[in-house]
Amino acid sequence: MDKRPRRLRYNPQIRTLVRETSLEVSDLIYPLFIKEGKGQKEEIHSLKGIYRWTLESLEEEINEIVALGIEYVLLFGIPYHKDNKGSEAYNKEGIVQQAIRKIKSLAPHLYVITDVCMCEYTSHGHCGILDEKGYVHNEKSLYYLGQIAVSHAEAGADMIAPSDMMDGRVGYMRHELDEHGFNHIPIMSYSAKYASSFYGPFREAAGSVPAFGDRKTYQMDMANTNEALREVALDIEEGADIVMVKPALSYLDIIRRIKDTYNMPLAAYQVSGEYAMLKMAVANGLLNEEAIYEATLSIKRAGADMIITYFAKDLARKLKG
Repeated sequence: MDKRPRRLRYNPQIRTLVRETSLEVSDLIYPLFIKEGKGQKEEIHSLKGIYRWTLESLEEEINEIVALGIEYVLLFGIPYHKDNKGSEAYNKEGIVQQAIRKIKSLAPHLYVITDVCMCEYTSHGHCGILDEKGYVHNEKSLYYLGQIAVSHAEAGADMIAPSDMMDGRVGYMRHELDEHGFNHIPIMSYSAKYASSFYGPFREAAGSVPAFGDRKTYQMDMANTNEALREVALDIEEGADIVMVKPALSYLDIIRRIKDTYNMPLAAYQVSGEYAMLKMAVANGLLNEEAIYEATLSIKRAGADMIITYFAKDLARKLKG
């Protein structure tokens, strides 16, 4: 018998008919940076085309997101005031809490997810409370992270996404949310968050560069895969509704392994460094824009059910034709 796989590649119609993986606008979650202050949007130098938005300029962005059919956003706050307890993170009138209410007034059906962490809010830039030796104290950090989660839910967030990587934080936040009447609010946990070099542009965008040291005592070693499975198992046991791998492109094997092991909704974060590399390559004519679609499709093909990506608007335009 004549074996000819090319029969199914003969023209666009047959290629579409047998295509195994699809990328839809409904798969995309768009990160938004909201800063305190007045005035217009401010482009982030290291993330061309991505902006810090004030509350008064935010309507422009929300209108565009809705027009493109993007249904999900992930909020990051950039406060004026920082201290050693990250108190603006759980302030009921903090920048994220205000942004949630603003977005819900502009687009009630837009699904608002909030990043729960402390690094943007602490004076030292770490993701929790420091002890006297400068080590992030796990249990003390949980208390404040729980307050942040509840304050976001009270402001109207649809989902919270803890990214701090403290031990036991999913269970602690689940308990706090339930105790305050928010048992309907899901948790999307940054379960396998690696200590990666690909976060550089984000740290500039969010003003969250550590004042000293690094985050390797709580974020994962880039060399480990079995550890990722253990982290995911713990988060599922503690009540996570969605688990996440971050970054995405250099960790496609982790995405696949988690998807094969656990019957759970799986998110992947195509992070700032991945965006910056591809954006720069396209801008300099080294790649065409199809490379953006190809890279993002690879994340979906690896097993991600949803993708957090700064390319969400670009991809939405492409997918809408």
